[in-house]
Amino acid sequence: MRVIANPASPDIEWMGSKPELSSSSAPYKIYNIGNSNTVNLMDFIRGVELASGHEIKKEFLPLQPGDVVATYADVSALEKDTKYRPNTSIEKGIEKTVVW
Repeated sequence: MRVIANPASPDIEWMGSKPELSSSSAPYKIYNIGNSNTVNLMDFIRGVELASGHEIKKEFLPLQPGDVVATYADVSALEKDTKYRPNTSIEKGIEKTVVW
C-alpha cells in the first residue's frame, strides 16, 4: 500500500551510459522486498517440509552455473522511499506462503 501511495517518478540523474538497474528515465522503480538476513538453504527446505507436512526429495549436486553461495534482500531503497522495513521471519513467511 505504501508503494502505491508513493508512485515512482523518473530519475533525473539516470544516464544510459551508466544505468542504475533499479531506476530509469521512465517512471518505474524496482524494489527488493524480503528479509535482509541470509538463510541456509537446508534450513529453508526444512521450513517448507515442516509447514507443508511433506518431506522434499533432495538430490545433492555440485554448484551449477548461475548458483550463488549467499544472497540477501537489500531493502534500503524500499525503506528510504516508504519508511517500511520488512521483518517477517523466514519461518513465518514460509508458513504464510504454504497456507496461501
